[in-house]
Amino acid sequence: MLIGEYNHTLDPKKRLSIPSKWRRDLGETVVITRGLDNCLFVYPLMEWQKITDKVGQLPLGQADTRSFNRFFLAGAVEVEVDSVGRILVPDFLKDFATLATNVVLAGIHNRIEIWDEKKWNDYKRMIESEADSLAEKLGSIGVL
Repeated sequence: MLIGEYNHTLDPKKRLSIPSKWRRDLGETVVITRGLDNCLFVYPLMEWQKITDKVGQLPLGQADTRSFNRFFLAGAVEVEVDSVGRILVPDFLKDFATLATNVVLAGIHNRIEIWDEKKWNDYKRMIESEADSLAEKLGSIGVL
């Protein structure tokens, strides 16, 4: 399971180190794609296959489905984890997430999210202030 929060730097060659405790779960090849809330999503190949199987079953006749498929799938790239545990973040994905040098990697169950550090800190402050109401909503549907 991918959990936790790690501060890292994106080097000048757009390489990013993956925390060592996540590397075994990720495998040698991962998929990076545009995520929601202006971050990037990183999936192990097996998880990516599950996601794309579900997305591929959505009705093609709906404009929202086509748009999301284009956003999510067309922006996806398979990348290798190198021998020292780094991945290369493609320019178009770096630009999408407006990643600067300092980034945060957040483990979110079956994926990693890559955030610009300032954006993550702003987002985290916002959700921390709303945690009680979020828990109440999840409780009302039986999650908590």
